[in-house]
Amino acid sequence: MSLTKSSMEAHIRAYFDACNSGDPQRIAEYFEPDGVHYFPPGMYGGPFRGALEIGKRWQAAVQNFGSYWTVDHFIGEPESRRAVIEWTHFKRKQETMLRGDEWYIFSERGLIQEIRAYYASPQDRGLNALELGGFDYESRGYPLKGPAL
Repeated sequence: MSLTKSSMEAHIRAYFDACNSGDPQRIAEYFEPDGVHYFPPGMYGGPFRGALEIGKRWQAAVQNFGSYWTVDHFIGEPESRRAVIEWTHFKRKQETMLRGDEWYIFSERGLIQEIRAYYASPQDRGLNALELGGFDYESRGYPLKGPAL
């Protein structure tokens, strides 16, 4: 499948519509079967792994918290099959709002392979590494240490 910036944005917006529906099968259709959704450490019990599991977890959020998500901004790069969005998550039953960004990697088939979620929130002073839980930074070539002082 040939991805375009428009098709990537449409796919992500349709995925959010599916999330808001709370239908796990519908949500799963936007992912590769082995898709993964990463979060900061300690959130939601770790990464969601598998398309249907992702769907079930968002179904529970809709049922338990009245969750509703919006896509606020989109940037897409079809050549690398990557996109970034800003989002808002309204937990209506708790009267809570979360904001953040997500990095998307699309498969060659044009489905979501990976989402990395970053939340706008205060720094947890109890952690030495503020990064996504379960994400293999080393194998992806991310720096693990800053330069010596």
